[in-house]
Amino acid sequence: MRNLGIVLAVVGLIMVLITGFNFVTKKKVVDIGNIEINKDENHSIQWSPVIGVILLVGGVVIFATNKGR
Repeated sequence: MRNLGIVLAVVGLIMVLITGFNFVTKKKVVDIGNIEINKDENHSIQWSPVIGVILLVGGVVIFATNKGR
């Protein structure tokens, strides 16, 4: 359980510091013989830093309350 607490705390800290990311995909618009037209589409993934704080606090609580061997 201590390992789970550490993992949750680290993931929570990362989510607080980095609140999202973007990635680009290519979509084929036209494909006629040798002519091909592609469109780049931007996608963003965002989350609230509150979720990171909850994970961070939960991980610390799990780590601190587990007696570990």
